[in-house]
Amino acid sequence: MMFGAWILLIGLLILLFNNLLEKQYNPNQQHAANLSSEGAREVTLKRNRFGHYVTSGTINGYTVVFLLDTGASDVSVPAKLAEEIGLERGSQITYQTANGPAPGWLTRLDSLGLGAIQLENLRASINPNVDGEEVLLGMTALKQLEFTQRGDSLTIRQY
Repeated sequence: MMFGAWILLIGLLILLFNNLLEKQYNPNQQHAANLSSEGAREVTLKRNRFGHYVTSGTINGYTVVFLLDTGASDVSVPAKLAEEIGLERGSQITYQTANGPAPGWLTRLDSLGLGAIQLENLRASINPNVDGEEVLLGMTALKQLEFTQRGDSLTIRQY
């Protein structure tokens, strides 16, 4: 009986600390629907403990985690995740990255959601060189938005 209680306690502590670490990595799991005084849809993100802007969102209604990357030309979806979402591979393309040339496939996203912000019919790429499930939110999406950084916050607006 005592052994079972210890196992239960350890299991609960593991769940608690995993949840705490996930919130430190992605502090932007929930978004409030905000409208600015000019009528723009707004989302305010907080930096994670590594100094990056990571947030939850959707692609074609499927929940994903975005990493904002102004250095990425396209929204870049890992191949495994693209398969789960059902994205079609288009023509093959080679991107020039900091690590050298990287192959990928062009695709289109019907919709991309980031809280109150909704974008439609976006060019994206499928990246076979990434093991994780983090989607790079690149310039095909970001160029349609306005963003302002102050301190550890980034406010994104869609007019």
